[in-house]
Amino acid sequence: MAENRQYSKPKFQPVMQDATGKLPPRDTEMEEVVLGALMLEKDAYMNVADILTADAFYDPVNAMIYEAISTLGLNQRPIDMMSVKEQLRRDGNLEKAGGAVHITELTARVLSAANVEYHAKIVAQKFLARRLISFASKIETEAFDESNDVDDLLQEAEGELFNISQTHLKREVTQIDPVLNLALEQIQTAANAETGLSGLQTGYTGLDKMTSGWQNSDLIIIAARPAMGKTAFVLSMAKNMAIDYNIPVAIFTLEMANVQLVKRLISNIADLEGEKIKSGQLTPDEWDRLNSRIRLAFSAPLYLDETPGLSITELRTKARRLVRERGVKLIMIDYLQLMNATGMKLGSREQEVSTISRSLKALAKELNIPIIALSQLNRSTETREDKRPVLSDLRESGAIEQDADIVCFIHRPEYYTKSTEDANGNDIRGLAELIVAKHRSGAVGDVKLRFVNRFARFENWDEGYQIMQETFRSVEEERSKGAGNGTGNRVESGIDFSDSGFNFSQPPASGSPMPDIMPGPGDSEVPF
Repeated sequence: MAENRQYSKPKFQPVMQDATGKLPPRDTEMEEVVLGALMLEKDAYMNVADILTADAFYDPVNAMIYEAISTLGLNQRPIDMMSVKEQLRRDGNLEKAGGAVHITELTARVLSAANVEYHAKIVAQKFLARRLISFASKIETEAFDESNDVDDLLQEAEGELFNISQTHLKREVTQIDPVLNLALEQIQTAANAETGLSGLQTGYTGLDKMTSGWQNSDLIIIAARPAMGKTAFVLSMAKNMAIDYNIPVAIFTLEMANVQLVKRLISNIADLEGEKIKSGQLTPDEWDRLNSRIRLAFSAPLYLDETPGLSITELRTKARRLVRERGVKLIMIDYLQLMNATGMKLGSREQEVSTISRSLKALAKELNIPIIALSQLNRSTETREDKRPVLSDLRESGAIEQDADIVCFIHRPEYYTKSTEDANGNDIRGLAELIVAKHRSGAVGDVKLRFVNRFARFENWDEGYQIMQETFRSVEEERSKGAGNGTGNRVESGIDFSDSGFNFSQPPASGSPMPDIMPGPGDSEVPF
């Protein structure tokens, strides 16, 4: 007799109004239509599984029924009127959900599940609107409480708003044709480009050849132990890109003030030692060199932000504005471990770093630009005989390795060996190896660079030699032309190589650094 007992749906309590007298957005009839459609056709659930959760239903009875449907769907069981009743019975919720009669009534109200996805999106939008109202109400209440710190409240608000937007962000499946056309356009653009690169040119020949330039939507991690020159490398690269190639670049520096960063940039551009920049003790010739070269940096599309403890939500807001208003093509972050995920509820620092890493990758995809983040390495390299870093040395989270499209390490053998030669007798003074340890869409390997410590600058390994070779060749041509005029070793260029002591007829031996020649007084135009 008990089996034939009929239940009626519990009366839903009156909808509560907010302080303004407005009712929260909801459509309980649409919710029931969606539930009925899901039980009418067995495959309908797959069309709404990524749109709806049980929380999206305003009526708690409807939420309970959808929870039972989700359980069946996740366990790959048939979804129909009978199976949903049985699942509710197993959960002990059949009576709470209105009984078998109410479940039957839901299916009777729908003729077809053809429009279930459209109806589900309406339910989801109502839920999103309720979340925004609840969020705004909470922030308003906390803002009226004068005991709350406004900066902390802003961080919390940004974090929660970011979570809401990420939850709602959905991308539709794309048929391959438009993607193929886009890929072919990029290949054609790269073929027509003077550089032959499909991405952004860094100015480092070996790196550009290996990566074909930094690619849009890529997350690039550049990691090293302290004192290896992480900041110097990205600053040198930013100088190449923003000043030499006029590519808009933004640098978020969490460790240094903007003025400190710019002073290092001045040292890089003007070939002046950092100590002289700090003290201002420059000779007249050095002042001339500073004045002539610093003009290159003015009006360069290089944007700096020195916000300490930058949160991922702050970065996202600022980055979107920079891309929209300034046309920024590349973002650099110095460095990842100094960021935080304020406003997000996380259990540990490792989870926080994982969230930051994952969010940076999502941001790169959203803005369709490369993002470079510097990262620290753990101490394991210091305890090994081989000091070359490996992927497992990334600090605090394996998620960094997983999320990154490219992982590069900076390694300077000279720093560890305290010698000018390696085990094979090669001169390693100034040698810096950029180790591409992970490359999701290309080759891995080492790129040889030169680190000029006095100017905190990274250069192409053979750059100095090529410049001097070309200069010497032009000087020799001038000499041969003026041989009968008694010009001797002095030519119109004003540069005298007769006493340089270097033989330009052959390049230096492999592994040997280039001689460090600096322009003398009056030679500020020499591009060394």
